Amino acid sequence: MKRREFIVKTALGTAAATLPFSRELFAEAKNDPQKPLDIAAIFGGTAAEMFERGIAEMGGMGRFVKKGDSVVIKPNIAWDQPPEVGANTDPDLVGLVVKKCFEAGAKEVLCFDHTCGNDWQNRYKISGIAEKVESNGGKMVAGNDEFMFVDHDIPRGKSLKHAKVHKLTVNPDVFINIPVLKHHGGAKITCALKNYMGCIFDRQWWHRNNMPQCIADYSTYQKTTLTIVDAYRVMLEHGPRGKSPKFAPVSKYQIISTDIVAADTAAVQIFASIAKRHGMGKPYALDEIKYIALAEELGVGTTDLSKLNMKRISVA
Repeated sequence: MKRREFIVKTALGTAAATLPFSRELFAEAKNDPQKPLDIAAIFGGTAAEMFERGIAEMGGMGRFVKKGDSVVIKPNIAWDQPPEVGANTDPDLVGLVVKKCFEAGAKEVLCFDHTCGNDWQNRYKISGIAEKVESNGGKMVAGNDEFMFVDHDIPRGKSLKHAKVHKLTVNPDVFINIPVLKHHGGAKITCALKNYMGCIFDRQWWHRNNMPQCIADYSTYQKTTLTIVDAYRVMLEHGPRGKSPKFAPVSKYQIISTDIVAADTAAVQIFASIAKRHGMGKPYALDEIKYIALAEELGVGTTDLSKLNMKRISVA
C-alpha cells in the first residue's frame, strides 16, 4: 500500500470510529449550510458537551428563547432511579438547558413531570434533576397534584378528544421536551412523543384506549418549540424503570430538533444501532413504533429525514 493511500484509509477509519453516523446512521440526511438546521445529530461527548455544541450549530438558544419568555421544560423524571440506570433524563443536560435559556433572556424556567409514583419530590431529587435545575436558577413545579391539571379539548384527536393537562402545557411561550431514549415494555421504545404522557393526569385511560393513537393525538395539541433527545445512556432492556446500569450502556448520542416526529425517527435508528452493537435489546424498525407514523399522519412532523436540513456532528 502506498503511503498516501495508507494515510487516507487511516483517516477514514478514524473518522468512522469517532463518527458512527458516517456509515450506519442517517444515510438519508441532507445538509445545506446556508439554511438553519431542522435537526442536529451529535455524537461523542457527555450529554452537556453534546448539547453545548449542538445548540450552537442550531443557531444558539436565542433562536428559540427570546427576552422575557417564560420557558417550560419537560424532562423524563418518572422514576426513583439514579442517572446511571438511564431511566430519567441526564441531569447535567437539563441543568445546561436551564442555563442556556436564562442566557438567552428567559424571565423564568419551569420544570415538571407527572412521575410514576406520587412521591414526585423524591423522584425529582433522586434523579439529580431538581438540584441541577435549581442551581441554574430554574424552578421545579409539582407534577402529580390534581389541582395542577386543567381540562382541555384536543380538537384534532381521533381517540383522545379531551384530557386533563398540566397547567404549564397550556400555551407556554417556549416548551422544550427533553426525553431520554430507552426501552419500554409496552411501547417498545419511549422517547419524545411518549414523553408527553408526563403532561396529562390520567395515563391509565390512554393505556386502555389505544395508547399509540392517544400519544399521536396529544401531539397535535402540545405546542413544542424544541425537542432534545438524551441518548447519552440508552436503556436497552427492562424499561421503562430499569434494573441496573449494565442494561443502559453509555452510548454518547443526542438529537436536537424542531420536528418531534423527526426526532423520534432518528432516535429509533440510534436505538437499533446500539442494540446491535451490544447484542442487547431489540433493534426495532420504525414501523414497529406505532405512534410515530400516527403522529405523522396527523401532520405533526415527518419521518422522512431527507426533507429536513440535518447535520451530523462529532465532539469526540
